[in-house]
Amino acid sequence: MYRALPYKTKQFFFVLIKLSIVIGAFYFIYNKLTTNNDLDFTEFIEFLHKNNVFSLKNVIFLIFLSLFNWFLEILKWQELVSSIKKISFFEAQKQSLGALTASLLTPNRIGDYGAKALYFSASYRKRIVLLNFIGNMMQMAITVLFGVFGLYFFITEYQVDFSFLRVSRFLIIISVVSILSIFGLKQKRFKIKGFSIEKVIDFIKNLAIRIKVSTFVLSLLRYLTFSFQFYFLLGIFGIEVSYFHAMVAITSMYLLASVIPSIFIFDVLIKGSVAMYIFTIVGVNEFTILSIVLLMWILNFVLPSILGSFYVLTFTLPKNKTA
Repeated sequence: MYRALPYKTKQFFFVLIKLSIVIGAFYFIYNKLTTNNDLDFTEFIEFLHKNNVFSLKNVIFLIFLSLFNWFLEILKWQELVSSIKKISFFEAQKQSLGALTASLLTPNRIGDYGAKALYFSASYRKRIVLLNFIGNMMQMAITVLFGVFGLYFFITEYQVDFSFLRVSRFLIIISVVSILSIFGLKQKRFKIKGFSIEKVIDFIKNLAIRIKVSTFVLSLLRYLTFSFQFYFLLGIFGIEVSYFHAMVAITSMYLLASVIPSIFIFDVLIKGSVAMYIFTIVGVNEFTILSIVLLMWILNFVLPSILGSFYVLTFTLPKNKTA
């Protein structure tokens, strides 16, 4: 039906879709910033001024950390794609930031897979989805690795009291999920992102060791970067805590927040709730931690998505023969 439409009509609908994505993303960002029941935006700005967050030194360093964070993510994507097609850093940047904006409203950033795949011709798209999956799983592996150790030290350090009933329920859920996962892995029909588990495993096995190692290292560096940015903000807001104890809380927060499915635009709400629980035990007041979580969201997702909106608006479908 789409193919039967006149060329100008197709172009009109294509532009309309791109405008809808950008306008939708901007609207939800604006709505989140101005209608937050837990954190009034005016009070948030006043709090930032009071703590000298807008000083030239702080602004430059915070933006540098955000730029470095996304530099590593873009470099990781360029490295992954190089296994099937060489692309420039600028192309990787367009794809990463454009996909960020396009996936902003989708649950767990699922739209990122389709958005990145659209930058390539049909012959590459299945492999692009798998490469994106590998990159995300590498980042998740780092989050889980640090998070497990962090949560262990957090529980033992602060003697967190968990009720037996809640722990039992949690263990039962984990056990059921594990059993179903093991059973599913043995089934040929079990699929990840539309691919059989066998194809996913074969694809990962055939990926060059250099790419696997570099992707893991870049994921690690990225995790350390935004974790340090969180720690730096704690210092700006006058929270006196050692780097070790801060990282124990930060890694625990990212682990717990990452296992909760959500629409990406509400990721800040989930991290805010988890962060309040974790850092209240540490001794940080709720308003301070909510301000830090919101500022982290603005620096690492809102600002890049604004740049990504330009790439969405200027996006053109690739030609099958050359892309």
